[in-house]
Amino acid sequence: MGTELTDTAVTRPGAGAGVEPRPARTPKAVGIVWALLGLNTLGSAGAKTIVPLPRSLIQMATMGALVAAFALALVLNSRLRIRPSAFLFLLTLLLVPSVIASADLEVGLGALFRCGRLALFVGTLWLLSRWWDGSVTFVRHHIRMYFVALGSAAAGLLISPGAAMPETYGGRLVGALWPLTPPQIGQYAAVIIGLTVLLLLGRRTTKGSAVMVIVPSLVLLALTHTRTATVGLLVALTLAIGSLVLTSAAARRFFVWAVLVSTVAAVGFASALQAWFLRGQSKEYFTSLTGRAKVWDALLSAPRTAGEQVFGMGLGDKSFGGLPIDNSWLAVYNEQGLIGVSLVASVIVVLAGVALLRPPSLSRACAIFLISYVAISSYTEAGLGDASPYLLHLALAASLLAAPAAAAPLATAAVPRRRIPRWARR
Repeated sequence: MGTELTDTAVTRPGAGAGVEPRPARTPKAVGIVWALLGLNTLGSAGAKTIVPLPRSLIQMATMGALVAAFALALVLNSRLRIRPSAFLFLLTLLLVPSVIASADLEVGLGALFRCGRLALFVGTLWLLSRWWDGSVTFVRHHIRMYFVALGSAAAGLLISPGAAMPETYGGRLVGALWPLTPPQIGQYAAVIIGLTVLLLLGRRTTKGSAVMVIVPSLVLLALTHTRTATVGLLVALTLAIGSLVLTSAAARRFFVWAVLVSTVAAVGFASALQAWFLRGQSKEYFTSLTGRAKVWDALLSAPRTAGEQVFGMGLGDKSFGGLPIDNSWLAVYNEQGLIGVSLVASVIVVLAGVALLRPPSLSRACAIFLISYVAISSYTEAGLGDASPYLLHLALAASLLAAPAAAAPLATAAVPRRRIPRWARR
């Protein structure tokens, strides 16, 4: 793999006393594990693809990716060295109500299968925690991974525009090669746009590389007409850049220009922005969150036993009455009960609290962006209680907030003592 896995620090040849040792670099194969986790969370339901893909085949590919990710992470971390993490501890506790509720055979074996998937997902994150050191290494893996996913959507648009923007989705961009929904594409685009902007402000990437990622991602985001991703991007990026304003001149300049451009766009293109935002829907339908409120009311009014209220009804497909729930908190309540809601809320609160206590830095800004984006998206998107891109975003935030691992100094080689002549001793 080209990188030796060591737990000790590595010093440069000829380094003298007082030179701080460098920690061992993260092996490149860790990026492959991260990409496999991302592939597992792509899902198997979505638009019709150009070449019909059986759902069973897609599920085999995504589940196989998770198994491969766990196996590769186990090979890379064969000594099972992990870093303590409140985030991962809370996710592990989330398995308890999931298993208790899913153990009821009336729910079906699919619930237990999803519990196993969640356990394997969390276990892989535990193995990767060894390399969580507060650096932006995993940010780069995250951007590359979702940029490839967006590339498949863009390729489908070029090959077959009609299949990529079908009327069944209101002319919104979908995945024509892999069954990606408009919210998925919008989410991936928004996340990598925000992270790339922050890397640019922190001078961790070049302007040319940033433009190659940001511009096409913005185009794809606009074609999805995804309101949640757009609002989440704007609000989360504002909070993240705000955390850098006091310490970064580049962040201050970007913030000023962003305010000016936003003001001009709001005044000059108000009608066009409103039309894009409404997506041809009536204001009444928009205020009901495109029909989501009816599903939410039905879910909350459905009769439940005390056990179902506390532990939930078992992991499912995030739907109620055959309709998607599209709310992380109600989906967790439905599947993992009040205990699950408390644990997921604790995850958000713990990560946000740690981020606020950290001194200003690029890693902290990226973490704030991810936490804010997930918190905003949780209102109209489900996934916080199961293996999903949102949990992967939070895992990335946890890696950014981890304290740098202390480098252990190398034991100095024994130097043979020179024999001092007798005449010199006098």
